[in-house]
Amino acid sequence: MVGGGIGGLSAAFALSRLGLKVRVLERAKEFGEVGAGLQIAPNCTRILDDYGLLEEAKSRGVVPDRMVMRDAVDGEELTALDLRDLEREYGFPYMVIHRSDLHALLLEACRDAGVELCTEQGVVAYGQDADKATVTTESGTVHEAAVVIAADGLHSVARTLLVDDEPVSSAYVAYRGTVAVAEVDRPIDLSEVVVYVGPRCHFVHYGLRGGALLNQVAVFQSPKALAGQEDWGTPDELDAAFAGTTDIVRQSLPHMWRDKWWRMYDRDPIDTWVQGRIALLGDAAHPPLQYMAQGAIMAIEDGWVLAEHAKRLRGPDGGIDWAATLSAYEAVRPEHCRRVLTTAREWGELWHLDGFERVQRNALLRARDIDDYSFTDWIYGPTALFPEDEPPMFEPVPLSSADRITDEPVHMTA
Repeated sequence: MVGGGIGGLSAAFALSRLGLKVRVLERAKEFGEVGAGLQIAPNCTRILDDYGLLEEAKSRGVVPDRMVMRDAVDGEELTALDLRDLEREYGFPYMVIHRSDLHALLLEACRDAGVELCTEQGVVAYGQDADKATVTTESGTVHEAAVVIAADGLHSVARTLLVDDEPVSSAYVAYRGTVAVAEVDRPIDLSEVVVYVGPRCHFVHYGLRGGALLNQVAVFQSPKALAGQEDWGTPDELDAAFAGTTDIVRQSLPHMWRDKWWRMYDRDPIDTWVQGRIALLGDAAHPPLQYMAQGAIMAIEDGWVLAEHAKRLRGPDGGIDWAATLSAYEAVRPEHCRRVLTTAREWGELWHLDGFERVQRNALLRARDIDDYSFTDWIYGPTALFPEDEPPMFEPVPLSSADRITDEPVHMTA
């Protein structure tokens, strides 16, 4: 396994449960994660439950009651999900957890399972023959195995074996920040995950670590990026982007980490993830924009699907038909992840509308039935193991239908 992030560790743990010898090669000096919160939907908590890790994950995170979408300009509530009802609908909870806490949980699980964890092992080359796959590290060390799973992220070296492409800039940038709830000088309902959607910007907040921390994310389109400047996403752009938003959002900005920010990239979907004994996993295969909150989840799903097929295709002697396993993995995961990547792009556009389109969007969201799960069934249900198990996508609702839904013309009111 190349890469010791959430995707690499979760896949390593899944394979180790089959009694396989698994080695994880991590480029950094130690295993760890940067960032802040993660949203973990039922399609992932279902897998954590299968791994026996769900209760511990819940104890380190928060299981909120509602997810609420508000307009970032006037603060009006647009729509919501009852997350307790969502749990009844899909059988597993929606939770939020600090990225480092989930990573630490998976790292502990790997250690307990006997996974070999190797640091300072930056991989620079891949190779294979009929019997094995190999990776070569920066130090010249060669590791070999029956298969190599490359979970080496957005800038994956292994991906270059399959496709000649580059990350795609969205011209959006994310600022993050966690702050002790006791230090927050405004009322906060920690039972809610809240997203404020606004013109070319949005803001998210929710509780972490049992409600002791507040996680905040501010995302905006960078004018400097659109102008082709190299120094983009700077704090002055952050302040300007949210100048027209509601007081609650603007009062939150001083709590953001202002000395670092994350430029938002994805890659175009690809159908081929496997070359012989080498396979991509996680962001190496499908780095998404963050709007669907499915990036880490897709990586965890990848590892679960891979291990389930390895278990299914294990022979009486304990050997695994890796060619068939990787083929089955590749047959189902690229299409699901393509859907998530393309929907994330579209969802981001919807969140950031301005002018009359913003008014139309708000009218449609307000008209939504809170018990309507037609837009989530395709993603929150059980992870498909075979292409025929992949549920159908939702039917998109055009903005122009706002008049029809409200039975009267939609006018500019804000």
